[in-house]
Amino acid sequence: MDDADKHELQSLRQEIDEIDRQIVDSINRRTELVLKIGALKNKHNAKVYVPEREYKVYEKIFSINKGPMKNKSLESIYREIMSASLALEKQISIGYFGPEGSNTHQATIHKFGSSLQFTPLRTIQDLFKAVETGECDYTVVPLENSTEGGVNHTLEMFLDSNIKICSEILLPISHNLMSSTGDIKKIRRVYSNPQVFAQCRQWILAHIPNIEMIEVSSTSRAAQLAVDDCDAAAMAPKLCAQLYDLQIIHHDIQDLSNNVTRFAVLSNDYPPETGNDKTSILLFIKDKVGALYDTLLYFKSHDLNLTRIESRPSKKRAWEYFFYIDFLGHCDNIKVKDLLRNLEEHCEVVKILGSYPIYKEPQDTTKHDLP
Repeated sequence: MDDADKHELQSLRQEIDEIDRQIVDSINRRTELVLKIGALKNKHNAKVYVPEREYKVYEKIFSINKGPMKNKSLESIYREIMSASLALEKQISIGYFGPEGSNTHQATIHKFGSSLQFTPLRTIQDLFKAVETGECDYTVVPLENSTEGGVNHTLEMFLDSNIKICSEILLPISHNLMSSTGDIKKIRRVYSNPQVFAQCRQWILAHIPNIEMIEVSSTSRAAQLAVDDCDAAAMAPKLCAQLYDLQIIHHDIQDLSNNVTRFAVLSNDYPPETGNDKTSILLFIKDKVGALYDTLLYFKSHDLNLTRIESRPSKKRAWEYFFYIDFLGHCDNIKVKDLLRNLEEHCEVVKILGSYPIYKEPQDTTKHDLP
């Protein structure tokens, strides 16, 4: 590097140093304003975490971004800024389906950043109860997988609980085979969650068809069991390998590359309308010919788009089913209110599980990509 280039390099670094000072000052000024807002919220006993405001912040920064920074990168930066601000505003406790290192743990960090207090809980029932009792302000539960469908235990908990969905998280899921030795020839048994085995079914048949598969409550529990068992392996996220000092034998063993799990953030209530919302409801339909068809016609007549419908046994009488339905719109919207009135006349049970902002993957429209 000649003297001219060295001089330019030094000049550019000095400019970056000055910008860094401005960024730090701006972040602290922003945080001071957030703390003032937090004081006003505490005065009126209002919620500190506001999903609709979070949605608006991301929407705003994406709209003003001209590049070359990617929207996804900006989202990560702002997630941590907001996480740190929330931690200063108020002590917020967030529970997740643990132990540490589970996919739900990763989804929780992806949603709330790394500055808040996270509490691993043992069962899905514990996650609902923690919000009901006030042990946690929010909890995160797995809701459905793109290849295996709904998480039955979570869906069934909504039958008797009044806890609401206030936000959703979509997380790409990667499964990995790991063990303490890193030697596939030593493996005699594999631990993992039942859904993971289902999502890796073809890989298992092709690579380890004769090895015993042992179902456990979570992927992180599987990793814990594999730590002290030299004849065992776990199918788990990469984070588990880091946390429990396991060696990854095979990466990305899920059968489908577009394997995504949807998680729900649970709260005592749901946020107001943003204009880009989804509503989840539970229906018990009267037993008569064409009842489901007539029910679905209400959505068509109100011009409301269904994004999901799934049936589950009622567990009260044989061959009776509840239906879980997601559709676009917010339950405070006039059109949705009218739909719900019609459904209440037609169905035995109509239960709102929540209305919340639709999760949107950041999209980049700028053409200022770095070479």
